[in-house]
Amino acid sequence: MGVTLLASLGAAKAQVYKAEEPLAHTYSIVARDPNTGEMAVGVQSHWFSVGTAVPWAEAGVGAVATQSFTNKSFGPRGLALLKEGKTPEEALAILLADDEGREVRQVAIIDAQGRVAVHTGKQCIRYAGDITGKNFSVQANMMLTDKVWPAMARAFEKSEGQPLAERVMLALQAAEREGGDIRGRQSAALVVVPGQKAEPWEAKTIDLRVDDHERPLDELERLLKVYRAYEHMNKGDLAVEKGQMQQAMQEYGKAEEMFPKNLEMKYWHAITLANNGQVDEAAKLLREVYKKDENWRELTSRLPEVGLLDVSKQQMDKLLK
Repeated sequence: MGVTLLASLGAAKAQVYKAEEPLAHTYSIVARDPNTGEMAVGVQSHWFSVGTAVPWAEAGVGAVATQSFTNKSFGPRGLALLKEGKTPEEALAILLADDEGREVRQVAIIDAQGRVAVHTGKQCIRYAGDITGKNFSVQANMMLTDKVWPAMARAFEKSEGQPLAERVMLALQAAEREGGDIRGRQSAALVVVPGQKAEPWEAKTIDLRVDDHERPLDELERLLKVYRAYEHMNKGDLAVEKGQMQQAMQEYGKAEEMFPKNLEMKYWHAITLANNGQVDEAAKLLREVYKKDENWRELTSRLPEVGLLDVSKQQMDKLLK
C-alpha cells in the first residue's frame, strides 16, 4: 500500500513522502493527570503496529504523538528538546522548521507541567483537526467525520477523577463511536509514564500494544483490565514477601474476581488461603486448577522447600489430592 501511494505522488514530492515513514492516519490523545503527574499517549489506527510509530513518552519529561505521514524522529527529538528546557511550543517549532513535509504532519506534545502544543498540517487528509484543553490534546486525521476529535475532548474532560489510562481509553472509544478512521481499524497502543524522573525499570507505568486485531480498542481495553488485575497480584506478592498473608489474600482475591478463569490468579489465591489455615477452601480452588493443568499440582509440591507454603504433612496431602 505504502509503495503504491508513494509512487502515485510523483517525483516532485519524493523528498516529502518517504517510504520508511508509516502512513499512520489516525486519532490520538496526549494527556497528563494533574493529581499524579502521570503522562500518557493513546492511539488507534488502520495501520499495522501503530504503537511503534506514534506514541513516545519519557518519565518526568513529556509525551509526543506523531502521526499522519509520520516523522518518527519527532518523538525522541521532541522529548530531547523538552529535557533541554524548551516548552512544547518551542520544541514543536524547532521540529517543524526544517521539515519539508510539515504540511502532511500531525504532531502533539505535552510536558510534565501539562503544557501542550499541536500542529495539523494543511495537507493532512480530511477530516483532520485537533483540540487542546487543560492537560491534554486530541488530534485526528483521515477521519470519517469531523465529530471525532471533539468527541474525544468531551469524553476526556467528563472523565475527570478516573485513572489517566482509563480516561485515555474513554477518549479513544468516543472517537470510534463517531466513526473513527475512514478506513476502519487495525492497531492501538497505550503508554503511561510517571510524572517524575524514574529508573529505567520504572520508566513506564503502562505500555500496551495491539498490533493487528479486528477490534483493537476492545483488545486494548481487555489488556488494561488484565494489567489492573495483575496490579493486585503484584501487591499480593509484596504482601507475601512481608508476611502479611491477610493482605495478600485480599489482593489475590480481587485479581481473581476480575478474571475468575485465570489459573494463575486462582492458584495464588488458594495458596494464600492455605497459608492462612483455610486449607479446605484452598483445596477446593486447587482442584479446579489441577483439573485444567496438572503441572500446578507439581508446583504446589515444590513450594514448601522455598518457604512459600507452610502447612502440615496432613494438610499438604489434602492440598495435593
